[in-house]
Amino acid sequence: MFAAFAHLHVASSFSLQYGTSTPQELVDRAAAWGQGHLALTDRDGLYGAVRFARACTEAGVVPVLGVDLALAHAEGEGPGAATPTRRSPVRGGAWVDESHHRVRVLACGGQGGGGHGVGWAALCRLVSATHAAGDRGEPRTTTGLVAGAAPAVRVLLGPDSDVGRAVLARRRAEARRLLEGWVDAVAHRVGDHVTARRVVVVELVCSGAPAGEPGCTDQAVGLWHLASEVGVRAVLTAAVRHADPGDVVVADVLDAARRHVLLDPRHLEQRTSAAHLASTPTMVRVARWLAERAAWPGPLERAADRLLATTCEVAVECGLSARDDLGIGSVHLPEPEVLGFADAQDAMAGLVQRCRTALEELYPGAARRRAADRLEDELSTIGALGYATYFLTVAQVCDLIREAGGRVAARGSGAGSLVNRLLGISGVDPLRHDLLMERFCSPLRAELPDIDIDVESDRRTEIYERVLERFGDGRVTCVSMMETYRVRHAVRDVGAVLGMPPVEVDAIAKAFPHVRARDARAAVRDLPELRAAGLDAPRLQRMLDLVERLDGLPRHIALHPCGVVLSNLGLRDRTPVEASWLGFPMSQFDKDDVEDMGLLKLDVLGIRMQSAMAHALDLVEATDGVRIDLDDEAQVPHDDAETFGLIGSTRTLGCFQIESPGQRELVGKFGPRTFEDVIIDISLFRPGPVKSDMITPFLAARQGWAEPLLMHPALQEHLRSTEGVVVFHEQVLQVITATTGVDLAHSDEARRAMGTAEGREAVERWWRPAAAARGFTGEVADRIWEVLAAFASFGFCKAHAAAFALPTYQSAWLKTHYPAHFMAGVLTHDPGMYPKRLILDDARELGVTVLGLDVNASGEGYRVEPVGQEEPDDDLSVPLTEVDPDRALERVRRRARRWGLRVALSEVKGLGQDDARRIVAGQPYASLADFWHRARVDRPLVERMVLAGAFDAFASPERRRDLLVELVDMERWREPRSRGRRARLALDRAEQDRRAAERGTQPMLDLPAPRGVGDAGLPPMAREEQVAHELEVLGMDVTAHVLEPHLPTLRALGARPARDLLGLRSGTEVLVAGVRVATQTPPVRSGRRVVFVTLNDPTGASDATFFEDVQGPYAQVLFQSWFLLVRGVVRRTGPRGVSLRATGAWELSELTGAHRSGGVDGLFAAWEEQDRVQHERARAGQEAAAAQGPLGRRVLVHASGYRQSPYADVGAAGPAV
Repeated sequence: MFAAFAHLHVASSFSLQYGTSTPQELVDRAAAWGQGHLALTDRDGLYGAVRFARACTEAGVVPVLGVDLALAHAEGEGPGAATPTRRSPVRGGAWVDESHHRVRVLACGGQGGGGHGVGWAALCRLVSATHAAGDRGEPRTTTGLVAGAAPAVRVLLGPDSDVGRAVLARRRAEARRLLEGWVDAVAHRVGDHVTARRVVVVELVCSGAPAGEPGCTDQAVGLWHLASEVGVRAVLTAAVRHADPGDVVVADVLDAARRHVLLDPRHLEQRTSAAHLASTPTMVRVARWLAERAAWPGPLERAADRLLATTCEVAVECGLSARDDLGIGSVHLPEPEVLGFADAQDAMAGLVQRCRTALEELYPGAARRRAADRLEDELSTIGALGYATYFLTVAQVCDLIREAGGRVAARGSGAGSLVNRLLGISGVDPLRHDLLMERFCSPLRAELPDIDIDVESDRRTEIYERVLERFGDGRVTCVSMMETYRVRHAVRDVGAVLGMPPVEVDAIAKAFPHVRARDARAAVRDLPELRAAGLDAPRLQRMLDLVERLDGLPRHIALHPCGVVLSNLGLRDRTPVEASWLGFPMSQFDKDDVEDMGLLKLDVLGIRMQSAMAHALDLVEATDGVRIDLDDEAQVPHDDAETFGLIGSTRTLGCFQIESPGQRELVGKFGPRTFEDVIIDISLFRPGPVKSDMITPFLAARQGWAEPLLMHPALQEHLRSTEGVVVFHEQVLQVITATTGVDLAHSDEARRAMGTAEGREAVERWWRPAAAARGFTGEVADRIWEVLAAFASFGFCKAHAAAFALPTYQSAWLKTHYPAHFMAGVLTHDPGMYPKRLILDDARELGVTVLGLDVNASGEGYRVEPVGQEEPDDDLSVPLTEVDPDRALERVRRRARRWGLRVALSEVKGLGQDDARRIVAGQPYASLADFWHRARVDRPLVERMVLAGAFDAFASPERRRDLLVELVDMERWREPRSRGRRARLALDRAEQDRRAAERGTQPMLDLPAPRGVGDAGLPPMAREEQVAHELEVLGMDVTAHVLEPHLPTLRALGARPARDLLGLRSGTEVLVAGVRVATQTPPVRSGRRVVFVTLNDPTGASDATFFEDVQGPYAQVLFQSWFLLVRGVVRRTGPRGVSLRATGAWELSELTGAHRSGGVDGLFAAWEEQDRVQHERARAGQEAAAAQGPLGRRVLVHASGYRQSPYADVGAAGPAV
């Protein structure tokens, strides 16, 4: 019996919509079979190569890495040429499949000749060249490209190659000519045919397919004979697509989805389940079967063993080392020369000099000594790790952004480094806020530190271009990411291949929250809204079963939203690259892979809030003539009482990080008064403090209701700022250091280890005796450990919070001092969690005048216009000295009343950037006719603009229909019937365009003087209809609040407006109503699902909380309806915090319709009937679920003990609101 087999043709799930098993599953199966080598040959790329190599190393399996490439159709008769689609003259032949031929290419390792890393580099460059040669999404290689990678690769020609297809078609002479052509092509590259015959390998696959199909026995035998005749080696493979034979149904679904056909036997690509990772005995039997059919002379076993031995021989030649060949475990940074330094030592000296120069400027006087000591410690660590070029590279990127006039700010733990502060990477002072370098970079940590920078979202691609230009595309590439099957994608693909009606498939997909596909049936069982939608019907069970089996499989590759890799000139030897949809080079590896490869990954996050603030600053400069630098504390002091007053007032919609319902409630209770308080607030709103029950004691101590917590006097220094409560990761490090005596670097290693249950137990075994040796025993030790264990892996890094706090404070400062300008920025760049219509309502409620769309006044983005004057006794220039939310809010309103906010052209549905710019360039317009002839915008867009009120200056809003009639008349005039008149008009237009270009203006036709819009005799457009059109065209209600038609119904029901809730006592039962503008399911300590809903009415926003025990009857309407009526009990959460504990929810539109048709009696009858139906559906769904077995509640339990609902913190069901 042969000892061990080596599979050389294996597709994983990274063969998109083809393979069904993850690399880890394939490695586990090979290890279980005792197979010492295993290949991964995914289609079109090396997407799974790094994780496959890691898995192999951990399992003791030698990785073999390759790729399965499609060959471009070539002209002529050489290798790769398309086989003619005609019948073979031999015995009638068969029709040949016209799909592209395919070839497997394996990288050689150290034993394959050429040295370590050579084969891997050749493979990476081949894949990159293949993607460059083909169209995006359709990579195609050529014989020349493949031969160019020799001799560092092995080329496998199998049943789907040009050679294999010729054999299948019984064209033996053609097959031999093609195979010899491959050998000749490689020989031309390497210089001799002997080497070429070792590079070119024939691949035999015997899958049991019917005769005449790829993988059939006759084809495998024919290929084996052909290999012998030409003198090349033959290997045996199983063309693996899945680890287990039972996964063949998943492969069938993927084939149907990829090819857009029904799941039907006529369309299946494989007819057997043989494409699994078989055991060695199985493959030995296949080899002997082929040897018997081939009728080789001599004993049967000899021919079979020779085939198996050759297969293993090729595997050994192509065996790779994760470290020596791929470079995993080493670091590859840009060369010092590209940064302007002679060598690494010179780069370190440059870093030291730059930091010390900045130190003199930023830390004058007494603060300098402490800063200098900290700097020397950090530089010592950086020098020991050899990371000088890392920091200098990131600094140069930040310099590039600032030179371009862009905003840039660091986020993450990198804000804890003084070096980052001195280099201009971070704007946060780590000494002022007690931040730790060890949380970011430590000599004990093996991987590169991670620096993330925030930039303006609308300039992110510009920054990518500048980085590519500065460092060169040989050193720079973007990071990719794999979009995987979650429940909605899976439902759509499975529903399509099963032939279900598209409307039904769409409804089912939207009914699900954004959960894993594997949780589909569990979600139907657990969630009342899915049961009410009928998704527990028996006819849907097959679909749901297939949906779950697609869970986590990659669907397609995408550009990572922020990751950029910077390396040395060997980058393309370590990662294959393809073009992203934006045209940027993109590594086929994701962020984890590039970090394992030791590549510098810089996250350049496009943050909409940065763009919003930049837009606001531009508007301030345009209207006030003042250019504000938000990063200059002299201009924007971090102790502005008015800004903290606004935050404490909870009017923080649009502000970074503090606009969610939970955060607005928290700031109302907390009342931040310093920048440090903002840092604490951001950190408190995290799972760690929730799990540790730290928010309540912190707020109690902060408000003076209780004494601060003191777990031990030795910890007071580190916990004083947070009232004795552990809030930050940095405090965890400090507590571990204080209780054990180890340094901060070792403390961070302990914190990181506590992310798993095993690690937490190991750290506890170490910590308790170490702490006891320093006097921490008994209940004190128990309490300290309880806090550490609960918080260490789930807390929040203070440096990260400080980095977040900076734009949080800056956005609040802008809203305080320039409310209209800030809202214009927010509306233009849409950075928050709420729809724009709510931000517009917030601006209106603050006193900003909302100005509708206007063809002459609207810009591409939102603009501000002066509409009023400040009061004569204005004292707004005198800053507040105390934090007073009421006075602060009153001053904000006074500023807001000066300005109007003009709706932007970009809000018009379907109006592109080019159209908007052309319209703005032509302003002003004298009439609709003038606009029609000069702006050259398509009629459907002009119609939308008319309906949205863009031309109300030429006719009243009620006469928008008359403008539409005029538009039809003008279009008829612009479309002359005679060819001669059309030609004359074209010549006239060309001459006018030429003259206009000479003058630098847009042409105007010689039109008659504008006249008033004629009365077409059409009925006036009612206010409600105007609002409906605005919602359709702009996505927002400008003329009036969309809830206005429902107000009579709400008055009949006795519903209270949102602004009244703050004046009600806790425990008061009320009805509220509004447009559902946000739905969240945040994690809570109980592990149950809680739904937070924000409603908007003409007076403001109200928040309602639906706990799990009341969701049943109301869940479907809660997630699927736009207009809601909610019953609840008022819950006061501080002087400015109020929400509802909801007890019911109903569809408001249905009730309004009943009220209009049946009066008050009809209204209450409809309300009662809707409630009855909701309860009946909920009861029926619960009974059906109970019939399947005892109902239980699933809870996810983290290693720290934190309990979370599986439906918490996921995107809510229903279409986007």
